[in-house]
Amino acid sequence: MMWHNHFWGMHFGWWIFWIVVIVAVVYWFNQNRPDRRDETPEEILKKRLARGEITPEEYEELRKRL
Repeated sequence: MMWHNHFWGMHFGWWIFWIVVIVAVVYWFNQNRPDRRDETPEEILKKRLARGEITPEEYEELRKRL
């Protein structure tokens, strides 16, 4: 019977505390993550061109395919 009282005391409180902390951290990371789903394919191409990953000729060819 002694362990039962301990579980509902501080031990249970610590479980609740850690669950709340984990949920808060996951929520915070999801809020601060850049969301690339909002970018259109043309915007992605423009960024690749600006970074020098593709040439202007490759950009025009890929843009025509879109």
